[in-house]
Amino acid sequence: MSRAVGTVVRGLRAPIIKENDDLAGIVVDTVINASESEGYELRDHDIVTITESILARAQGNFAQLEAVAKDIRSKTDAETIGIVNPILSRNRFYAILKGIAMSAKKVVIQLSYPSDEVGNRLISRDELEASDINPYTDVLSEAEFRSHFSDLSHEFTGEDYVALYNKCVEEAGAECEIIFANHPQAILDYVDTVIIADIHDRKYTRRTLEKHGAKEIIGLDEILNQPVDGSGYNESYGLLGANLSGNDSLKLFPRDCQTFVEDVQKRLLDKTGKVIEVMIYGDGAFQDPVGHIWELADPVVSPGFTKGLSGTPDEIKIKYVADNQFGDLSGEELAEAMRAYIKDHDKVDEAGHNTSLGTTPRNITDLVGSLSDLTSGSGDKGTPFIYIQGYFDKYSDED
Repeated sequence: MSRAVGTVVRGLRAPIIKENDDLAGIVVDTVINASESEGYELRDHDIVTITESILARAQGNFAQLEAVAKDIRSKTDAETIGIVNPILSRNRFYAILKGIAMSAKKVVIQLSYPSDEVGNRLISRDELEASDINPYTDVLSEAEFRSHFSDLSHEFTGEDYVALYNKCVEEAGAECEIIFANHPQAILDYVDTVIIADIHDRKYTRRTLEKHGAKEIIGLDEILNQPVDGSGYNESYGLLGANLSGNDSLKLFPRDCQTFVEDVQKRLLDKTGKVIEVMIYGDGAFQDPVGHIWELADPVVSPGFTKGLSGTPDEIKIKYVADNQFGDLSGEELAEAMRAYIKDHDKVDEAGHNTSLGTTPRNITDLVGSLSDLTSGSGDKGTPFIYIQGYFDKYSDED
């Protein structure tokens, strides 16, 4: 009898992780115990993924906001600091903004509109289109922006982020000014020391600011890229990927991820005899169809993964091949022809068409990370480890 089940995804419940816990050992024990408890067999090419926040917690990769402020003061003596293109997020940027404000006398924030880099909207595109504002050229003060758009409350949270960010800076003891523009160099009319808050467009923003004569440029990835008075840090990403941990602290993106995943893979091989792929995942790379928010607020989906997860899927579009290569077949004859084709196919068919047409052109790590993030969620499921079986299986596999 042919196999009836393809990919299976399980969220694995784990203990509450504390600093200095042997997380690799906990992952291995959890994977083995879950398989024994639920009665499924571990196989070669299975995948176990671990959320980045758990690894950061085990590493104790936290920092107080005073460490953020101190690091900024070590990089600039400017009393007025600009921030260009921060995202609108209480969890992701509010605490970072507070740390920046603690280091300055005045903060000028440049917000993009109608939305931030990951899709959080200040206003809708319809509202922007109905106005007489040109988003490609116009730079607006807060008063000017509010004169056009009276309601700036977020669609899901109801938060007015402009008011929230003003309050955050002022409560930290600094003066705040907010402007709205979609070209990074606009902020240079207000300040010449700029912190780049972009996540994915940060290199473009840096080039643009350099081209237009910025005096000092600091990226979020350059803040806490080394420890400050024993704080957490991330040498590659700094504050990118950080989120709120407490009233005055941040959890940073985890360190040494590659070493960790390779350690887990080796321990699993030693205990089970199976080569299981291992990956650290953060935000998945998908977009909400209602709010249009692109989920990826981390700098990457996966900061560490074993080599079997490299590259993109080698797949064909079954329905395309069935309709075009085997349109005259049906039933078991069609199934057998399709299995044989999958086992030994060319990337281009006889008509010169790409047989992968219509498949998702993304890295395996981005796909698996999105699957993992959707499975674990961000709330109280208590499943920070995800176990995936059959991800690499094909229709042609019988065993």
